[in-house]
Amino acid sequence: MTKRMIIMLIAAGLVFGGILTFQLVVKPAMLRKFIPVGVIPPQTVSTTKAESSEWQGAFQAVGTLRAVRGSDIAPEVPGVITAIHFQSSQGVAEGAPLVQLNNEADVARLQSLEAAVELAEANYERDKKQLAIQAVSQAVVDADAATLKSAKAQVAEQRALVNKKLIRAPFAGRLGVRAVDLGQYVTAGTKLVTLQSLDPVFVDFYAPQKSLGTVALKQKVTLSTDAFPAQQFSGEISSIDPKVDPATRNVLVRATVRNPKKTLLPGMFATVSIAFGDPQRRITLPQTAVSYNPYGDTVFVVEEQPAVDGKPSSLVAQQKFVTTGPTRGDQVAILSGIKEGDTVVTAGQIKLRSGVPVIVNNAVQPANNPAPRPRDQ
Repeated sequence: MTKRMIIMLIAAGLVFGGILTFQLVVKPAMLRKFIPVGVIPPQTVSTTKAESSEWQGAFQAVGTLRAVRGSDIAPEVPGVITAIHFQSSQGVAEGAPLVQLNNEADVARLQSLEAAVELAEANYERDKKQLAIQAVSQAVVDADAATLKSAKAQVAEQRALVNKKLIRAPFAGRLGVRAVDLGQYVTAGTKLVTLQSLDPVFVDFYAPQKSLGTVALKQKVTLSTDAFPAQQFSGEISSIDPKVDPATRNVLVRATVRNPKKTLLPGMFATVSIAFGDPQRRITLPQTAVSYNPYGDTVFVVEEQPAVDGKPSSLVAQQKFVTTGPTRGDQVAILSGIKEGDTVVTAGQIKLRSGVPVIVNNAVQPANNPAPRPRDQ
């Protein structure tokens, strides 16, 4: 039994001794043979050349379209609809009849009041002649005149009531979907149909307080909407609210946009772009090239390291602080920190630090479009 234990201990010692020798002696020797000590393996990155382009300052905001003139047509008085003179989505001129309410009783009363006016006029004219021969007093003539004026006022009031029973278009525009039917009883204020004037249209949007210096009356604007992505509509700023909203620090701005084809409809949202200042030449990079940090924005520039002591030249990354400017689409303007023509890393920065060798692979490039648009899937 003792002999077996000794043999087992010797075997275990040989096994553990071999493992320890491999880890402490053989493995380090192999690593030193195949991987030189202190050499950092190169990292694969994508790069682009820093180029300058014309940069037009612009302010963008999301706005809501509304008609210059638009309203829901409703009667001022109640009644039963006896006639409808329009079709849904029809264009109408100003003053065109739309809906007729029952007015037989009102017309009959108007005729009665008109007859009373005729009688009052006859009495007034007769009494004036009698006054000329001193057959009646001046008081009688004055009473007749007052009676005539009162009768005419009642006729005007009744005629206005009759006119209210015929609802007309207050302005030219396009009608919406009919909301009532023939024979329906409607009360005052009941919506009959909507009427919108579509050329031109307003676009209302909010500008932040810091942008007020770049927004002015008569300034040109460009409008685009996802309903018509291939079209742009031009207009100009027509009014600026004289008060900044204290809750949001924004100010309401309204622009007037021409809509000759009547493709823009009230209620749509649209992107408003306002160009300001003179075009400038700015160095531009894809936004993915910039690392935004609390201590400063940085980029990695690829530089060629010359051959030293027989070693071939190589590419290394150097971190540089930059001052960024405005953005547009996928691009950002660089105000300082790099110069035109520098090779800047656009992908793979997370594994870099200054002096790390790199291998450039530009098979895949990040987006660098100044005005990107969503693509249909």
